[in-house]
Amino acid sequence: MWDKIQIFGFRALWSPEIIFITLILGLLFYLFTGPLKHKAGLKEGPTRKQKFYVYIALILFYIVKGSPLYLLSHIVLMAHMVQMAVFYLIIPILIIKGLPQEWWRKIFKTPVIKQILNLLTKPLIAVLFFNATFSLYHIPAILDFSKTDNLVHWSVTLFIFFAAFCFWWPLITPLEEQEYIKPLYKIFYIFGSGILITPACALIIFADAPLYATYSEPDAFMQAMALCVPIDVLQNMTLGGPQLFLNMPLVYDQQAAGIIMKVLQELIYGAVLARVFYNWFRKENRGIDPLPSQQNLTPNYERG
Repeated sequence: MWDKIQIFGFRALWSPEIIFITLILGLLFYLFTGPLKHKAGLKEGPTRKQKFYVYIALILFYIVKGSPLYLLSHIVLMAHMVQMAVFYLIIPILIIKGLPQEWWRKIFKTPVIKQILNLLTKPLIAVLFFNATFSLYHIPAILDFSKTDNLVHWSVTLFIFFAAFCFWWPLITPLEEQEYIKPLYKIFYIFGSGILITPACALIIFADAPLYATYSEPDAFMQAMALCVPIDVLQNMTLGGPQLFLNMPLVYDQQAAGIIMKVLQELIYGAVLARVFYNWFRKENRGIDPLPSQQNLTPNYERG
């Protein structure tokens, strides 16, 4: 596969534009949490762990949107599902945990934005909003339309990313005043989301024919490739379709993609669930001395 996609050139494989955007975002975060933190409303800079989360999020952003994985996501549906799992199920967690609490408080107090976020991050609305958005995206007509133009593609991508942020916020909010869900209900929240996302995966897994024109029909495929390959490069090519790059029937790629999405979703949800359960257990047992001192075991009449 690697030998075949090199025909598209350096710009398509490594996207200098996304490198530039990633570096600028990293530089801005460094400046406004370091030398210029007071101008950004911070008394203290973020912890090392917070910085680690943000920089890892930026690296993952480049990998899924600027590396060869992004090019492959327009050719192979399996790569597209890996990309989606990372972009919507991992990166939002890192950003929420990584950015300073002061910034989040300012965002949630900003007029208009405040009303929108307070509504869409309510647990029931958030879980329905994200899973409905994610499922609707996988309707063939919508997914194919999202790959017709860069403006449309990025608009759809960022809208789903916003829905993913709203979904994760009630679970891992760093603001104590916004912890609306008790630990036990967080477990139900994760289980419920896992159930709601299943139909979209099942649609892809059990389909007996290719669903998406951009992954099966030559004209739609070439249009989708224009999202990441320069037009002048594509004009000199006659690819015919994604079959040129695959060593398997298109329907197998589609079925594997659905399985990958479901497995990755379960693994990520499972990790978050384990963390929620661990925090709950630690909180419930905080302040309880499992080995009382001998003095505490001495009867009152002996102390007197």
